[in-house]
Amino acid sequence: QVHLVESGGGLVQAGGSLRLSCAASGRTFSSYTMGWFRQAPGKEREFVAAIGWSGYNTETYYGDSMKARCIIARDNAKNTVYLQMSSLKPEDTAIHYCAAAFGIVGSPTNTNSYDYWGQGTQVTVSS
Repeated sequence: QVHLVESGGGLVQAGGSLRLSCAASGRTFSSYTMGWFRQAPGKEREFVAAIGWSGYNTETYYGDSMKARCIIARDNAKNTVYLQMSSLKPEDTAIHYCAAAFGIVGSPTNTNSYDYWGQGTQVTVSS
């Protein structure tokens, strides 16, 4: 069982930056593929970024919506995954969720690939 808690959301002006954090419980954090998704009102949950489980050669994946405007990183010693977002736009307003999947994930962009989800953190970007 993995428990995920997101933090770092808030209100920011367009063009600003935010860093989201996701703290995970458990001793095998490094064995999990970690992802970030977001969901705006009335829309489906959308893939933002993911990072693989291997500490030696961690692969990263980015969705089209925030590609080149965000960076995902993990600190296995702190059981935490981060999402650094920059050049934020009003259309980035959404609840941002952290997710975890054990081991290698065949489709890290798919919500169905993940076993555990956090409660989400609200990101609001004003124009």
